[in-house]
Amino acid sequence: MGVTVQEGHKRRQVTRAWRRLTHSRKMFVGCLILVVFGLVAVFGPLIDTRSPSAMGGAVLQGPSGAHWLGTTETGQDVGAQLIDSTGFTLMVSFGAAAVATVIALVVGVGGGYLGGLAGEVLSMLSNCFLVIPALPLVIVLAGYLPSKGGVALILVLALTGWAWGARILRAQTLSLRRREFVLASRVSGERGWRILLSEILPHVMPIVASGFVFTVIFAIVTQSSLAFLGLSNVNTWSWGTMLYWAQTNEGLQLGAWWWFVPPGVCIGLVGMALALINFGIDDVVNPRLRIVARKRHRLLRRERVPETQPVVVKGTGWRPASAGQASGDREVVA
Repeated sequence: MGVTVQEGHKRRQVTRAWRRLTHSRKMFVGCLILVVFGLVAVFGPLIDTRSPSAMGGAVLQGPSGAHWLGTTETGQDVGAQLIDSTGFTLMVSFGAAAVATVIALVVGVGGGYLGGLAGEVLSMLSNCFLVIPALPLVIVLAGYLPSKGGVALILVLALTGWAWGARILRAQTLSLRRREFVLASRVSGERGWRILLSEILPHVMPIVASGFVFTVIFAIVTQSSLAFLGLSNVNTWSWGTMLYWAQTNEGLQLGAWWWFVPPGVCIGLVGMALALINFGIDDVVNPRLRIVARKRHRLLRRERVPETQPVVVKGTGWRPASAGQASGDREVVA
């Protein structure tokens, strides 16, 4: 009976969290922006079949009906480049964030739960990656890689972006391992992997989700920086590669704003969408924000619905005042 009540309580908590998450405006706007970019990445190459590297068109032509985002100095279509760059940038960023999140989970949660020598070694490993500046480390690793394709970029970005998430997860796990429900599971003879999966992991999932969002932002900015500096494969189209070619061919000096503004706007929009999603997650998991939102909702509801007060009526008792009356007025029937 106790297990059934506990499971029912957990289900109600998950249901309430899901409702708050789906009713969050920040979460809705952020997800909508990401869905739009995802649709462009998937269906854009099917709609616009022009090659982003094809030359021979009009040179430095502004946005027009034939070229929605204009052309470059060599006659390449900027719109085709942007569509092709969207898929590669999102694939590398989300792939690197997924790999980095898995490493952070293993090192942070595993090291925090195990403790002892193994926990100290994993903590020292994460501290070593934390004290090294991320961008110089990425530049060094990218420079010595024999291949500069998408898989290599994912591995480099994941290797340099997991440490801070692992540190936060380790601190949270150290706090959870001393809670009563974890100690009760140990006393009852539960295995370590089962305690990690059923008791500790559900409590750190909000931190994991927030860390994943921030790692995606880190991956997008870092990958674009590498491409802009010419340290990645400049023949593979990404938002950073578009900025690299615009800077190399003096797009700013030529006044070709349509060449470098679209990739910069895309980077900013995706970063804003991910920040809104993170704010939406924080609204759900942070109890202080939930209390503030609940109070705000009550105040707004009181302002919308005018309060009615009972009035004395001769010979009949009390009757509510009409909605149009002021709160201090009394309606008296002779």
